[in-house]
Amino acid sequence: MQPTIPSDHEAQLCSPNSDPAIRRIALVGSPNVGKTTLFNRLCGVRHKTSNFPGTTQEARIGRFKSGREHAGPEVIDLPGVYSLELEQSESQVVRQVLAGETAPRGEPVDAPDAVCVVLDATNLPKSLMLLGETLRRRLPMVVAINLVDAARRKGIHGDEHRLAEILGCPVVVCSARTGEGLDALREAMTAPKIATAGPPGDQAGLEAWADELAIEIFSGTSGSQADSFTDRLDQAFTHPLLGVLSFAVVMTGLFWMIFRLATIPMDWIEDVFGTLSGWITSSFGQGILIDLLAGGIIGGVGATLVFLPQILFLFFLIAILEDTGYLARAAFVMDRLLRPFGLNGHAFVPLLSAHACALPGIMAARAIPDRRDRLAAILVAPFMSCSARIPVYALLVFVLFPGRPGMQALAFTGCYALGIFAGLFSSLVVRRTILRGPSRPMALEFPSYRRPSLKTAAMTAVDRGFIFLKKAGTVILAISIVLWWLSTYPQAQPPDEAGQLRAQAQAEVTASDEYEALIEEAEAIEARHQARNTFIARMGDFVQPVFAPLGYDRQLAVGVLASFAAREVFASTMAVITTGTDDIEGDGPRERLAHATRDDGTPIFTTAVAWSLLIYYVLAMQCLPTLAVTARESGHIKWAFLQLAWMGSLAYVAACVTYQILAA
Repeated sequence: MQPTIPSDHEAQLCSPNSDPAIRRIALVGSPNVGKTTLFNRLCGVRHKTSNFPGTTQEARIGRFKSGREHAGPEVIDLPGVYSLELEQSESQVVRQVLAGETAPRGEPVDAPDAVCVVLDATNLPKSLMLLGETLRRRLPMVVAINLVDAARRKGIHGDEHRLAEILGCPVVVCSARTGEGLDALREAMTAPKIATAGPPGDQAGLEAWADELAIEIFSGTSGSQADSFTDRLDQAFTHPLLGVLSFAVVMTGLFWMIFRLATIPMDWIEDVFGTLSGWITSSFGQGILIDLLAGGIIGGVGATLVFLPQILFLFFLIAILEDTGYLARAAFVMDRLLRPFGLNGHAFVPLLSAHACALPGIMAARAIPDRRDRLAAILVAPFMSCSARIPVYALLVFVLFPGRPGMQALAFTGCYALGIFAGLFSSLVVRRTILRGPSRPMALEFPSYRRPSLKTAAMTAVDRGFIFLKKAGTVILAISIVLWWLSTYPQAQPPDEAGQLRAQAQAEVTASDEYEALIEEAEAIEARHQARNTFIARMGDFVQPVFAPLGYDRQLAVGVLASFAAREVFASTMAVITTGTDDIEGDGPRERLAHATRDDGTPIFTTAVAWSLLIYYVLAMQCLPTLAVTARESGHIKWAFLQLAWMGSLAYVAACVTYQILAA
């Protein structure tokens, strides 16, 4: 093999001696080579996540200790790419960063001082094309051959010394999972060198070059027994029938673990914030600031954090599945099912994530390479029934099927199925209209089966948790404060009926139980009167004619309006309006709510109205933070408005048809 030697002019321009201080190193590698795991090993928790300006591509930025007195260079974990020359957003970002044209955090910077190319020791021949493309950038370089432990188990060997001799730059074998070779890699990354050899400039020459290099440095055979076993696994996991069944089993187990394991910390969070709110009220008395702190700020933060355990468990388990290599097989199976609806296998992880919360689901869509596919997944992700809908579903199925848990469970399942069907139908519509065009074929390379890294999965979950809190927490907090103000003001004078009951309790009743009953009745009357005279109640009166075809009265209109801030507040809002208390736990309050009446004395929750509401909440976009994240991730607010209009219209029409048919 004849190496390509840089000219004297190139060598003078690119000499490592011209700038001995290595301040910034970019990690380049294909997907599934363990690049991000390697980054986490090098930098640990000392990193932060940001987006490249104008894109949804994510970069982790950290710094490691070099073993000397001073801190090591800054490390940028670039998106995984199969080639630098592909017309994909990931490849474009990597090209721009290596050329010094863009950077995460948005500040103008020069090109990285060096690049570390991460190769897969279990599949070196396929990694050499990307190595050759990176060599053309003429940057000081270190080559890290990762997954060496897995390669040894398969009997695969690569001659790193010969590769270093050919390229003229440091080559280090390592294992990010076990930590082998990381000290040597850290030392090499502080002293990279410009390669003295590289591929020819044309694509054909690059492929001759990669093949010859692979023959020279690659040796060994993988164990036939291991290959036979993994081949059988692949046949099962990608089979048209067995693959779907195995996917259903895995996802059922995943969701069972999420809802089962997350219950305990969610209860803790609710107890902590409930206790804190009660302590503030009891310790500091009544007042506007106290009500704002206890009811608005504490309540808003608590409403955000209560779903954090589910988010953390979801991303932890997904990271485990991805690290084992199963997720790529599942994406292949789902590609067959989603493609007729204008999506592909890349969309199944965002749609899966959206069942816990639409926010991480939409953020996960940034991994979809094609822009049209990515926008379609973002637009339909909120149709997946998220955990915030569960309190509404629970209330309405209780109203529809009291004392019949089997029917309640069946109705619950139907809600999830309807959301999935509506999402697929909506994707089909947008891909045939505003996002018309062929769906990009899913280029997917099955990674080797590996034992997952619990540390990496935990770090991924924590990283996503901080993103969720940063992007959603502040928005939900602001909305909660606004909702508190609208639901609290203006303050109305207590009605005469409540005053008479209080007077009767003070003057005529001596038994403590009768006194308490009269006081509770008076407080309930006062709460209902106050709720009817707030700003949000006036808004309900104003919009009630819009919801009249759906069978909703003024009180339901208020509940629907309030739930635009967050769906889960519907039950407590309705409880305050109709029963005078926001405590809906236990059968007693739920039964009172189920039998609540309108202003004219007729029941609020008739069968037709309850079904209409259930359909409406399955389909409607009632989450302002989701709209904010949609605008951010799609790159323009018009997509958020389109999402709101489409989901709102579909929910309105479906709920109206449901009510009109059942009420006839």
